Amino acid sequence: MTSIVDRFLKYVSFDTQSNDNSDSCPSTDKQFRLAEYLVQELQTLGLSEVEMDAQGYVYATLPSNVAHEVPTIGFIAHMDTSPDCSGANVRPRIVRNYDGTDIVLDAEAGIVTPVEKFPELLRHKGEDLIVTDGHTLLGADDKAGIAEIVSAMEHLLSHPEIKHGRIRVGFNPDEEIGRGAHRFDVPKFDCAWAYTMDGSELGELEYENFNAATARIDITGVSVHPGYAKDKMINAALLATELARRMPLEEVPEKTEGYEGFFHLIGIEGGVEKAGLTYIIRDHDRTRFEERKTMLRSLVRGMNAQLGEERIRVDITDSYYNMREKVEPQQHIIDIAHEAMLEVGITPIVRPIRGGTDGAQLSFMGLPCPNIFAGGLNFHGPHEFLPIPNLEKAAEVIVRIARLTAERYAVS
Repeated sequence: MTSIVDRFLKYVSFDTQSNDNSDSCPSTDKQFRLAEYLVQELQTLGLSEVEMDAQGYVYATLPSNVAHEVPTIGFIAHMDTSPDCSGANVRPRIVRNYDGTDIVLDAEAGIVTPVEKFPELLRHKGEDLIVTDGHTLLGADDKAGIAEIVSAMEHLLSHPEIKHGRIRVGFNPDEEIGRGAHRFDVPKFDCAWAYTMDGSELGELEYENFNAATARIDITGVSVHPGYAKDKMINAALLATELARRMPLEEVPEKTEGYEGFFHLIGIEGGVEKAGLTYIIRDHDRTRFEERKTMLRSLVRGMNAQLGEERIRVDITDSYYNMREKVEPQQHIIDIAHEAMLEVGITPIVRPIRGGTDGAQLSFMGLPCPNIFAGGLNFHGPHEFLPIPNLEKAAEVIVRIARLTAERYAVS
């Protein structure tokens, strides 16, 4: 059997960074390379119905080994890594028996992960940690999830005494740019419910996420020679900064936590004649989410009224919704994962995601899909690290979920 650590280290050797400026699926051809490798690996392990579709989505099946009827369940992880940081030529290393001090990633370049800035390191003192060399992300988001799922399937194949129903696995591209679920074939996946292995710290169990939207604001000004501009020029760039100033200044990511929503300005550009702003809008509460969109539209209308003409246009597109309304009515999905964690000595941490997962979109596509920890921390940057015990425990949780599901539906 391949160790889960070796499996993870193999996966991070593939550069699978997605690209939100691409219209193709997957957004980068290099994601196909990992998908092709996974197909070969799953076939070699002995899974059935292994396939990769034209968009790079990989599906496979572990057949049931019980006589009674058990709902088919699934485990899902994404293959791409974030566009925020390079995923090419990842050079991981293992810090053995971490001693609780700053971790030097590249001494020559002076790149250090300081405990003062990343205090979560201290929760893993005494453990073996996988880190980067400080020049790329690691890729635990979400190659740790893939390694956990594949290793769990290998374990179940090697231990037929562990009873389980039919299990489907799915690996998709482009989660990091919000498109991972767009072409996920839910009918083909054919599951009663599934779990994404895409959380962070040990014990995370999440079935609440933000409602999410993107707002694009386009501003048209009037360009006139500045020496003759009086009462003629309308400076689009200044209108953009004025609009940003009128937004709720305390309702931003850096000043909110927990269930608090926000407006996040992720882009501003332009000059006198044209300018634009891009916001993402987030809130766990659906009513407040709608109120946020209404507020932004009202702000734009008000500024246009002051200008006496429509020079500011806003287009708001919903991205995903809070999966809670789809998962909570089927509480057994959460109960099984909760019990599985307790069985392997993990205290479940049930809390809302201040973000979204493929599971949010999949839940609204008819596949209830809460999120379970994958184990890595400090995603999307060179200070990302993965405690090896987290990696191993996540695989154990998958095995326990499979067994508990079969037991729950056993004929009495």
